[in-house]
Amino acid sequence: MRRRLILLGLWLAATLAALLALLWGLPAALAGSPRTVRIAVGADQTLNAALGGSEDETISSRAGKGARRGVWHWCLLCRVLDKIDPRHCQKSIEADEGDTIAMDR
Repeated sequence: MRRRLILLGLWLAATLAALLALLWGLPAALAGSPRTVRIAVGADQTLNAALGGSEDETISSRAGKGARRGVWHWCLLCRVLDKIDPRHCQKSIEADEGDTIAMDR
């Protein structure tokens, strides 16, 4: 029971932090602050962790690694992101985060 209460407290603190980051991010984006990118990357990493990935890796990096392995949903995501930013997933791969892959491809 005690562990569940601790986990609930952590979830509540993380939810509050995410809300504050989003609220802080809007004026930062409107002001053209580079802080906006850091906030967006943090949100990206948080979502990746929530989806079972590493807390230090972005979804784009994870998708790039998955696409190299031929995982269909990561290939699909990378194709969509490539329309916005060509080779986005490949450029975003963080070899030292999440599942490691051979970087010789």
